[in-house]
Amino acid sequence: MSKRRAPVDELYPEAKAGNRRSLGRLLSAVERGGPAAERISELTVGDAGRAHIVGITGAPGAGKSTLTGRLVSELVAAGRRPAVLAVDPSSPLTGGAILGDRIRVSVSPAAGELDTDPNVFIRSMATRGHAGGLALAVPLAVRLFDAVGYDPVIIETVGVGQVEVDVVGAADTAVVVMTPGMGDAVQANKAGLLEVADIFVVNKADRPGATDVRRDLELMLELSHVTGQEDPDGYRPPIVMASALEGQGSAEVWETVEAHLQFLTETGRRAVRRRHRVGVELRARMMQTLGNAVEAAIQSDMGSDLVTQVEAGELSPAAAGAKLLDGLPDTR
Repeated sequence: MSKRRAPVDELYPEAKAGNRRSLGRLLSAVERGGPAAERISELTVGDAGRAHIVGITGAPGAGKSTLTGRLVSELVAAGRRPAVLAVDPSSPLTGGAILGDRIRVSVSPAAGELDTDPNVFIRSMATRGHAGGLALAVPLAVRLFDAVGYDPVIIETVGVGQVEVDVVGAADTAVVVMTPGMGDAVQANKAGLLEVADIFVVNKADRPGATDVRRDLELMLELSHVTGQEDPDGYRPPIVMASALEGQGSAEVWETVEAHLQFLTETGRRAVRRRHRVGVELRARMMQTLGNAVEAAIQSDMGSDLVTQVEAGELSPAAAGAKLLDGLPDTR
């Protein structure tokens, strides 16, 4: 007979006391969603809100996992207690994380076996097809890490695109990692990362072309100044050169991250970002609830009849959609 799962009300205080297994089970409940996840959200009220949330984004192969490993090693050496949430693309078949960033970070040659350190927690989480790439569970997972005492909490995502742009909605500081020879500067500009990046890291700076990447970024930042898109408080994203695999520049990267946090605190923008983050989460959860209700309406007998009428040319899609909306149940 299988052992009964402990309810989250029992697991949460254990996780706060440092029980990693209990925290892992809570994170699994967060991923599954449902009443257990909602209860965890309630339990974290009043306990979270202190951790520095750092998003690390960039193209596959840019060295984000290696850089993250280096940063985590530095943080542990400084007496900090960091957590890493690696957001993977989902398998279209199983919905699970397919790139294994937890493995890549924890056994990175730059970091050693980080996952065995009691002061570090590394977790992969699948996007599960959520629009924009970040799972609905990510904000709650970050808040859970914060509530049980991890600080900072690092979110690492994969790819360059809307996923990375969305990171700013879940992070105090957004770090964009680029490498020479991949056209990253132009790609970042197209994806809108130039507007959301707080810090640029040119990784693998020992390779040819690294100075070209820096030059391209400087030119793009200058262009934003010319077009009147500069920061109202005068903040200009710094560009840090690093070679994470060789252990060069990671200390400077974290010093720059800390300097950005100080800037946010002094200007009052940290509170603004946190308010924005809450709004992003609320919006996502409302969209999920409404989306589920709409899908159920389309699959209902009434929805099937309306689809048939639209197919037969008896009703317009706009009119059919309005009828379905009128028939939606109260989602409260």
